[in-house]
Formats: sequence, C-alpha cells, structure tokens
Amino acid sequence: MRLPAPPPGRDAERQAPRVPDLPIAYSRLVTDGSRKAIFAAFFANLGIAISKFIGFLITGSASLLAETIHSAADTGNQLLLFLGGQRARKSATPEHPFGYGRERYFWSFAVALVLFSLGGVFALYEGIQKFRDPHEVESLGVAITILVVAIALESFSLRTAVRESNHVRQPGTSWWRFIRGTKQPELPVVLLEDIGALTGLFLALGGVLMAHFTEDARWDAVGSISIGVLLIVIAVVLAVEMKSLLIGESATSDARDAIVRAIESSADVDRLIHLRTEHIGPDEILVGAKIEYASTLSADQLVAAINTTEDAIRAAEPAATVIYLEPDLHRPDHPDLVPPPDAR
Repeated sequence: MRLPAPPPGRDAERQAPRVPDLPIAYSRLVTDGSRKAIFAAFFANLGIAISKFIGFLITGSASLLAETIHSAADTGNQLLLFLGGQRARKSATPEHPFGYGRERYFWSFAVALVLFSLGGVFALYEGIQKFRDPHEVESLGVAITILVVAIALESFSLRTAVRESNHVRQPGTSWWRFIRGTKQPELPVVLLEDIGALTGLFLALGGVLMAHFTEDARWDAVGSISIGVLLIVIAVVLAVEMKSLLIGESATSDARDAIVRAIESSADVDRLIHLRTEHIGPDEILVGAKIEYASTLSADQLVAAINTTEDAIRAAEPAATVIYLEPDLHRPDHPDLVPPPDAR
C-alpha cells in the first residue's frame, strides 16, 4: 500500500512517508494459504450441498435439509471471502488513505451473519417444525451414503485448512488461541466452518440412524435442532472475533516486542516514550511512536536518525507498512510512557 504523494516542493522527498511493499515471500505465504483453504472449502461445500439436496428430495430427512442449507450457505460464504480478498487489493485513495485491507474483516463478519441466519436459524426452525410434525425418513441407505460421502469431502476441506493454517500458526500455539489471535480472517473462518460442518454431519447421521432404529422420526428433528444450535454458536464466535478486528486490534505481542527492540536498538535513540500499533489490514500494521533522540543531533542528523529507525522497524517486522515517528522529550508523568527494558 502507498499513501498519496505530498504536494510538490523542495521538501517533498523528505516529507513523503516511505511505505515499501511487503516482502514477496511473506505476502505470498499468507495469500496462497488462504486461497487454497477457500478453494478447497468452496468445491467441497458445493458438491456436498448438491448431494444433500438430492438426498433430501429422496428421503425427506429434516437433518439432510438443514445440512443442505448449511452447505449452500457455506458455499456462498467462500464467495464472500473471495470478494473480500479482491476488494482488499484496491489502491489507497484520498478518502481511504490507508487502503482497503479491512475489507477482508468486513466480509468475514458478513460470513458470520450468513452462517447465523441461513445456517443456524433455518436449521432450528426446520428441526422444530419436524419435531412438532414428524415425518418418517425414507431410503435410509441413500441418506447414509450421502452423509458418509459428505463427511469424506468435508474432512478433505478441513485437512487443507489445517495444513495451510499451520504455515502461519506459531509452534506451540493452541488452535483456540490461533483462532482468537490471528489477524488473517479467512483461515479461522474456514476452520470453524469446516469443524461445524463435520460435526453437523455426524449429528445428522446420528439423527437419521436413531430415527430409523427407534422408529421415532423426532430423532431426525433433534439432529436438525442440534445442527442449528452448533451453527449459531460458531457464528457468534466468528462475529465477536471479526468485530474486534473491524474496530481495530493492535499488533501481536511478538510483533510489538520486535518493534520496541528495533526502536531501542537504533542509533541515537535515548528512549522510546510512546508506542501505538494497529492492524489496518491482515498484513499491514500502522506504527506510531514518540521517541527521544540524542539532543546533540542537528536537524539533518535527526531526519537521518528517524529514517534509520524506520528501516530497523521494517526489518524487524515486515508487516509494519505505515510508520509515523515523532521526536519528543521524555516526561516522567506521560500517561503512555513505555517502561524501560528492565521493567518489561
């Protein structure tokens, strides 16, 4: 991302913020991993939705109908994630000077809403209706075959999402912590969708089998209700996480520590006074800092020292694409004072 150029003038070169592109390997790693996971989920869910709908037409199973709507919603969700990825690539404009990186967060939030409404609420409604007015499940073999095939396809999609997530998940980080802490919205969305879909398939299979062996069709409705509750829980988790990212989250503790070390190790820096970081996109961090530089520096030397500090920050944290550094004097009563290294 590049910010608009400053007005022309003899100091334009000095005033222009230096915002280099992300290193190719870093950007490609994240983008390709998310794209592979989304592609796998899209084709798996599309095939599953078609097969489930055919199974519903043959068997009349409420669980299969709930799973059909669930898979159709998931298929649409992958398209929303693709849309977010494409729109996030738009160049910065005067109205949006930091670019459109947050588009990926917005469309991931939209996925949570779709999962809640089309997936969870519909499954609940259908399950309750069938519980009140149960219908016997027909063609048990067809229903089981379709569900087993769907489980195989969904397992493949989940395996792809896990493999691609492992490329960016820190060693030793639990999956729950990864979902809660990652700034890449597509991977946790696909992971939770696939986990929910796979769990829902087993619930549907259990409901169909119980309805057959107990000769009580309400078990099929119970399967649909269970699927609805599961999807609503997943949708709420996703909505909460995406809302936090939309509002604006700071860089991870590791990234922030790397930025602090880079600043404090730069030549001519006496003290880091104040630091703020915020993700303006999954792969872009805004860094703002007040720094006390050596008082003996001339104006030109101070500019050179600031540029050196910026270079050190970008070398330590490649995602730091927008950096604003302000020279200042240390005040002990400053509310945002960064503690000295021995106190951290």
